[in-house]
Amino acid sequence: MRFVTRERAKVDRIACPWLISRFVDPGAEFIFVPADKVWETARQRDAVPFDVEGAELGHHGNKCSFDAVIRKFDLQDPGLPLLAEIVRGADVPGTGPPESAGLKAIALGFHHVSEDDHDNMHMQFAVYDALLAYCRERAKEHGIG
Repeated sequence: MRFVTRERAKVDRIACPWLISRFVDPGAEFIFVPADKVWETARQRDAVPFDVEGAELGHHGNKCSFDAVIRKFDLQDPGLPLLAEIVRGADVPGTGPPESAGLKAIALGFHHVSEDDHDNMHMQFAVYDALLAYCRERAKEHGIG
């Protein structure tokens, strides 16, 4: 599958490719373009737009694109509900558990040191792998999964 979003990703636009790569399509291709080119690129490249106004895989109410991917693909991993809260809190002001502030700081740091969005994804995917392991352990502590 091919996905397209706005360039200069920070939180949600890195978390979604991680989620898709780990749970939906390990061979997914991600395209980052200027905001005004997302829909045109989606049509030209037969790509699914995400984290852009009007996209199915976008923000809806107080939920972010990460939530939309979980819902669309019916992802059931026991660590994902807490991870979604953390991502949402890092991406949507005024929401989320304390871990959200740390994720936001890390995501912004990678945003500043990465060469481009693909480099940013490459560096941050390990962070999301670690956060998922943390969230799975927390779920176990609460008798989930």
